[in-house]
Amino acid sequence: MPTDIQDLLAFVAVVNAGGFREGARISGKSASSLSDAVRRLEAGLGVRLLNRTTRSVVPTEAGARLMERIVPALSEVESALDVVNDFRDRPSGTLKLNVPLSAARLVLPSIITPFLQTYPDIRLEVIVEERFVDVLAAGCDAGIRYDERLEQDMIAVPIGPRLQRFATAASPAYLDAHGRPQHPRDLLRHACLRGKFPSGATPLWDYEHDGETLTIDPSGPLVVRIGGAVDLAVQAAVDGLGIVYLFEDWLRPHLQSGALEPVLEPWWQSFPGPFLYYPGRRYLPSPLRAFVDFVKGAGDR
Repeated sequence: MPTDIQDLLAFVAVVNAGGFREGARISGKSASSLSDAVRRLEAGLGVRLLNRTTRSVVPTEAGARLMERIVPALSEVESALDVVNDFRDRPSGTLKLNVPLSAARLVLPSIITPFLQTYPDIRLEVIVEERFVDVLAAGCDAGIRYDERLEQDMIAVPIGPRLQRFATAASPAYLDAHGRPQHPRDLLRHACLRGKFPSGATPLWDYEHDGETLTIDPSGPLVVRIGGAVDLAVQAAVDGLGIVYLFEDWLRPHLQSGALEPVLEPWWQSFPGPFLYYPGRRYLPSPLRAFVDFVKGAGDR
C-alpha cells in the first residue's frame, strides 16, 4: 500500500524529539495523532520502527536506517517545493537553525531582528544545543559552530565577530581573600568554576603569552553543564565562590560593572569566531539563501 508522506513526517518528528509528547509539542500536533501515524507506517512497512518504553522512544535498527535515507529525501522534497518562492516578491517559509548557547547569546541578537524585519514572511526557529549535529538529520537547515567542529563536506560562512577571547575572572572579594594569580599555574591553587559538555568532556583552560602556551586543568567546588547552566557559574563567580573561564563577551557586563575583575588578562587566548554551516547542495531553500546572503552582507558592512 502507498505510504502517506504525513506518516513519514510524523515518524521523523518523533525520532528527532525523542518521544511522542515532545514531538507533538514541537510539531503542533497531538501525541495520539503522531502515535497513530507511526503505527500506520509500521503496519504498512511490516516492520517495527520504534522501541517504546515508559521513559523513552528510540528507533530500531530498521527505524534508524529509514531515518538515514528519508530525512535527506524529505529535505530535497522541501527544496523542490521551495522553487515556487523564486516567483514571489520576497522569500517566505521556515528557517531552522541549530546553534550553541554562546551563539544564541553573543552572535544572533544583533542579526535576528534586522533579518526578520527585512524578510517579514520568513519564520525563524532556533534550536539551542551544545553537541555537534547532522543538521539534516536533526531536521534543521543550518547550524552555527566553531571551525574545529565543522565537517569537511559542509559549506561554512563566517558569522559574528571574527576574533574572540576566553577570559578568566573573579570577584574582587574572592581575589582579596585568596590572592591574585600571576601565572596560569597559580590557578591550580584556586577554586575554579568548571563547565562540562553534554558528552561528559570537561574543556581545559588554555593560555598564551609571549610565545608560551599552557593548558590548565584546575579544580573547584562547582561544575555546570555547558549550555543553560553557564550563568549559574557566572553568578557563583560574582558571589565570590571562585574563578570563572568563559567568553570575554559573555563576562563583559560584569567586568564593566566591577562585579568581576580580570584575571591573567595578558594570557587570554584569542580564537577565530564561529561559522554558519550548511550542507553543500546546488539548490538552497529560499529562507536559508536569504539568511546566508544577509550574513555575508553584514560581514561586508
